[in-house]
Amino acid sequence: MQASSQVVTVVVLLADPDAPTVVAKRLARTLPARLAEKSGWQRRFAVEVVSRPFTADAEDPSTLMHRIVEDASAESWDIVVALTDLPLHSHRRRLVVDLSHEHGTALLSLPSLGGWRLQGKARRVVEEAVLSLAASRSPGCERAAYRRPPLGPFAGRLAPIRPGPVDEEELADLRYVADGPRGYVKLLVGMVRANRPWRLVPGLSKALAAALATGAIATVDDTVWSLATSLGTPRLVVATVGSVGLMIGWLIVDANLWHRTTEGSPEARQRSVLYNTSTMVTVSIGAAVCYVGLMVVSFVWALFVLNGHVFASATRHPLNAQNYCTLSWFVASIATVGGALGSGLESDEAIRAAAYSTREQERRHMLQGEHDG
Repeated sequence: MQASSQVVTVVVLLADPDAPTVVAKRLARTLPARLAEKSGWQRRFAVEVVSRPFTADAEDPSTLMHRIVEDASAESWDIVVALTDLPLHSHRRRLVVDLSHEHGTALLSLPSLGGWRLQGKARRVVEEAVLSLAASRSPGCERAAYRRPPLGPFAGRLAPIRPGPVDEEELADLRYVADGPRGYVKLLVGMVRANRPWRLVPGLSKALAAALATGAIATVDDTVWSLATSLGTPRLVVATVGSVGLMIGWLIVDANLWHRTTEGSPEARQRSVLYNTSTMVTVSIGAAVCYVGLMVVSFVWALFVLNGHVFASATRHPLNAQNYCTLSWFVASIATVGGALGSGLESDEAIRAAAYSTREQERRHMLQGEHDG
């Protein structure tokens, strides 16, 4: 892995498919200029993006770092920063980034950066990591010099990211981890963001069709009109919570989304709780988005099809703005139940594809295979 030129340093962003590749491509647009500006060695940087499932069948940082080093050596890359949207752990700590100055490689777990301003945070980490790795490969560089923490300012601004322990047999010589409750929350939010929960219901065509059909029929039913106008706000809230809860429970149970670990170690149990919590939050947000969407559709549909005189004769209430909203609210609850039942027609693979990112699907498939074995 010798530098390909004394003037140009080739930096490869090795990204898992899906979201990490999107992040890497955006970084590649501005990274060369920013690195050249921050570099103190009058060097230029060429940035390439390679999309490759380097985390397939593995989530151990040490194993992944070996893979990255092997790829870098085989391709004669100068510096490699690998990006994944899988949550990684080391020594029961949540990994943010591993660096190997000797081999010019780094491994970044994007979920550990949280769910907000991910692009900006990833850019800062990648920039600091590349500059640190590039410094270690400069002529006359002392080993002690490049072992100084390259993410010091970054970690200080975005606590709880701190240096973590590294075993002597590992390729990495510097590690950053996310500690404490805030680190757990940041990782959880990052995992949920990677799963893109707002795409859950649109990805389930049969469930969505069932929900829309149920809502369309309920909107023109005079019994539903009478119930909607007679229910108070507390009962409407109970109907909302019940229908959304039914959809969440149905999706998780029917598609077997709940992760059960066969390992008895505290680390395995900790990972299991994290994965199941991310599943609950992902499906809950997806169901909530579904509910709001159904309410809006029901409101618009009611505006077009309902007749004020017919509604008033059936309910003895005027069809005003308040009753439009009340009816749409109640219909959304009914339609959500219909969507939950319709999701039973979907295959488990379709539900997992809608609920999880590509890499998370592969990871859970691997864990399910180990559990069945």
